[in-house]
Amino acid sequence: MSENNILQTVKKACLAKAELFNLDTKIKNDVLLNIAKNIENNKEKIFAANKKDLENAEKMIEEGKLTRATFGRLKLDDNKMRDMIQGIYDVIKLDDPSNKVLWARELDENLVLKKVTCPIGLIGIIFEARPDVISQITSLAIKSGNAVILKGGKEADNTNKAIYEIIKEAVSKVEEFPYDSVNLVFSHEDIKSMLELDEYIDLIIPRGSNKLVTYIQQNTKIPVLGHASGICHIYVDESAKKEMAQTIIKDSKTQYPTACNSVETVLVNKNYPYIDELKTYLKDNGIKVIENPEKFDYEYSDKILAFKVVNNLDEAIKHINTFGSGHTDCIITENEDNAEKFMTRVDSSGVFHNVSTRFSDGFRYGFGAEVGISTNKTLARGPVGLDGLCVYKYKLFGKGQIVDDYVKGIKKFHHKDI
Repeated sequence: MSENNILQTVKKACLAKAELFNLDTKIKNDVLLNIAKNIENNKEKIFAANKKDLENAEKMIEEGKLTRATFGRLKLDDNKMRDMIQGIYDVIKLDDPSNKVLWARELDENLVLKKVTCPIGLIGIIFEARPDVISQITSLAIKSGNAVILKGGKEADNTNKAIYEIIKEAVSKVEEFPYDSVNLVFSHEDIKSMLELDEYIDLIIPRGSNKLVTYIQQNTKIPVLGHASGICHIYVDESAKKEMAQTIIKDSKTQYPTACNSVETVLVNKNYPYIDELKTYLKDNGIKVIENPEKFDYEYSDKILAFKVVNNLDEAIKHINTFGSGHTDCIITENEDNAEKFMTRVDSSGVFHNVSTRFSDGFRYGFGAEVGISTNKTLARGPVGLDGLCVYKYKLFGKGQIVDDYVKGIKKFHHKDI
């Protein structure tokens, strides 16, 4: 798409976002229901498109242009398709997060201030490999009242196009819903153009490699929500149960090794009595254990674990806060005090006790889906669902009051919450 064409697409999306701000919840849900049914009815079309992408990806792997990890994220199977469709139905069930009064305060008689939620506006989503992202993000954007510009990786062009066309067909069947709310662009040049359109785009959400996220963060004035890497840790305290530690670490590493919430480093207290048994168990389950590697701030995205024995809980916390990415970190312990200390002092968007790091996910949190996981501290944090796609505005209702009366003491504020 040319620079002029993407500008026109963005301008149309801006007009659509204004229509979305006060759209009735029923209309949004009608659109989402159409999308879910249309994807269900066209699963084979999507699988056929994905097969083409997978065939092309195999060639790219042979040429050294694509990794096996990316191939895994690209592949759509029955489980991913089921979750993709179910995610839309789950979003339908959720409350509409926009136009909610968070609080109201009477500043003076007949002078009322309300803090009210509202959509962010126009969101640009740039993602790699995972075509199921399109339906997740679109459903969340529609329910929260945001317009979106989607840009997927070229390795998934066929699948992305198929899903997008199915979504647009479903959108077109609800006359009251602005058709230009959901948009997909394709060329690499479109990314550069999007990043320059800070006059129109309110937020950029990248989902992909560290290289992609870092590039976006460094090349736009638009606020960026997301995380550059997923360097997740599990600390095994001395009181950890043997079988619990083994199964949690195995699940956190092998259930989906390329996911950003897959564990990359295991720290073990020196007094834990089953250190050797733990290493043997991990190796027997196909995990390569690297003890004391040169680099701890590394995301393997494979069945590989960095492994380090530490003196105590304090050392583990210091290690995580030094080398972690602020994504998700877990402690395995039977000591409640240690668990609370860990969960308070570890500076991550997700801190877990005795559970797999793979639970760090919007779908599993009951958000219906997620637009991504954020390690930001000034925007939404952790898995970002509906609430993370809304901000707020202040609405002030009066009867002709003027500030000068309050400056001169003719009137006084009484600031009463109502």
